[in-house]
Amino acid sequence: MSGRRWSDFDWLLLLATVCTVAVGVALIYSATISAQASEPFLEHSYVRQLLFGLSGLVFLLIGAAVDYHLLGHGHWLLYLAVLGMLALVMFLGQTGFGAQSWLSVRRGVQPSELAKVLLIVVLAKFLADHQGQLANPIWLVSSAAILAIPVLLIYKQPDLGTALVLVAIWLGMIFASGARLLHLSLLAAGFAGSVPFVWSAMKGYMRERVLVFLNPTSDISGISYNTQQALISIGSGGWFGKGFLNGTQSQLYFLRVRHTDYIFSVLGEEFGFLGALALLALLLLILWRILRAARMAQDMFGRLIACGVAVMICFQSVVNVAVNIGLMPVTGLTLPLVSYGGSSLWATLLGIGLVEGVIMRHRKLDFSS
Repeated sequence: MSGRRWSDFDWLLLLATVCTVAVGVALIYSATISAQASEPFLEHSYVRQLLFGLSGLVFLLIGAAVDYHLLGHGHWLLYLAVLGMLALVMFLGQTGFGAQSWLSVRRGVQPSELAKVLLIVVLAKFLADHQGQLANPIWLVSSAAILAIPVLLIYKQPDLGTALVLVAIWLGMIFASGARLLHLSLLAAGFAGSVPFVWSAMKGYMRERVLVFLNPTSDISGISYNTQQALISIGSGGWFGKGFLNGTQSQLYFLRVRHTDYIFSVLGEEFGFLGALALLALLLLILWRILRAARMAQDMFGRLIACGVAVMICFQSVVNVAVNIGLMPVTGLTLPLVSYGGSSLWATLLGIGLVEGVIMRHRKLDFSS
């Protein structure tokens, strides 16, 4: 690739991303080091996350180097790859953390994470190709049909959280593509009207989580235990926190799944309100640079890729933090770039790499000079 392309590379976005991943590695170290002290060095969660991060940076650079227009030419092949991966999980997937979402639980291979990024490319290309026809609702319905099969396959794992992420990405992208307000209003009415059907289709434990969230005193089976411990963790951190490795809820194992779903609570307890604000500021900086890329994009395809990645990171971050502070029922969504998980980290870094590619190609090069 031309060096003139790389001169437009967004180094501030990369720096903010690397800093956020580094914060995640440090928090995972604090949350797991005492429990994994006797395990081999390379099996420690923080070491594995560090290796995931370093290899993920390679994916980021590859995503930036490959012209996203080439991905657009093969977007239906990408869609078939998504369906193939998710179908493979149905037949050969392993169960981990309550869902059959993994091809290898031990090595952290979760195809639904990669599916999020690939579907962003597929939907971006489809919506960009029909940009001038979006006044006709048939194209919105068609885009929803593209999304429906992967959402159903992921929900059947069962993984409601990731399925909701895909729906949020789709909503954000059709809004960014210029869908009419009337159609968006009809969609909102349709979602509201479908609530009873969605409720009846939900798994029993999913309904129980919602009911316990609405009425915590009804929790006789301990479903809200983690949420209660998370609130204690965050509340006890005060303004400045108890200090690195000094969090009682995490170090004494009161807080479960502390290196994944509840990593934000570890941060709040050990670094306090100011530490939490610092991490949120890093995530906001990343989102700002991604939205800047959307504004700079030379075409609707690139703009929608950036918007899709922004929605993915924003939605997961908001939901994860809201669950940690008790404002939403438990969903199982992790904090992007921070929580432990190789597939999630790789997918997010690949998405950011695609955004970098959009930035690097926001203007056409003139080779005549």
